[in-house]
Amino acid sequence: MALPTVGTTPPRVLTIAGTDSGGGAGVAADLRAMAACGVHGCVAVTAVTVQNTLRVSDFHPIPPETVAAQIETVAGDIGLGAAKTGMLADTPIIEAIVGACDRVGIGRDGIPLVIDPVAASMHGDPLLADSALDAYRTLLFPRATLATPNLDEVRLLAGVDVHDRAGQYEAAKVMHAFGPQYVLVKGGHLREDTDVCVDLLYDGHTFTELPGPRFDTGNTHGSGDNMASAIASALARGMDVPDAVAFGKRYIVEAVRHSYPLGAGHGPISPLWAVRNWWEQSA
Repeated sequence: MALPTVGTTPPRVLTIAGTDSGGGAGVAADLRAMAACGVHGCVAVTAVTVQNTLRVSDFHPIPPETVAAQIETVAGDIGLGAAKTGMLADTPIIEAIVGACDRVGIGRDGIPLVIDPVAASMHGDPLLADSALDAYRTLLFPRATLATPNLDEVRLLAGVDVHDRAGQYEAAKVMHAFGPQYVLVKGGHLREDTDVCVDLLYDGHTFTELPGPRFDTGNTHGSGDNMASAIASALARGMDVPDAVAFGKRYIVEAVRHSYPLGAGHGPISPLWAVRNWWEQSA
């Protein structure tokens, strides 16, 4: 999977997500990850948050018609190899996204679509209206190439409270029944795993465990955004879903390994390891 040569247009990936004024998550994190993974990132902003490393104190949804217009304008001119979602805020925005994606061919049978079902910040601050959970189940997941819930999102969306590996397998089955082609149940919040973090990929027939080291750090802000963005980037660069997920897992392991403190709360994971060679050689 070679990087684009000088002067050639790289694959394009659209993030449909909210902002993070602290820069650790949301579209800021998505665009950093996409650049590190060798693609050109485009943006459809769904909401503007007021947040730092300690909490989300407020957020303001973008008008649904504006969200849809961003998607259609980018797809119609620039073209897309993949898209991913993050914070979607409420049902009208989700409905507008679904309509726009259908019109431009984004979805499991067209341009690959990665759904990261963001429902709350890592501090526990809500980022999704409760009424929008059903819109995820009935509108977004059936269109998804891949859904990437963490265990808290699994509990909210599927009603499965995962405490062990068996529960993770059960959660994958329940989430897959909502309609995505693949589901990746992330294991970062599984307390029984003290030295390893196991993500579980399921396509309705086959389970694949993707283990990685667990790091003793509280600086994991933006990890879900980064992983979904890395996977979407790999899909845009021509990988199939299992290989793209494995690529995303390798990326996120290094990004967490190189996470850094920021502010008084949770610092972000870092894509800077992926560009380290350039700026070390240029120093």
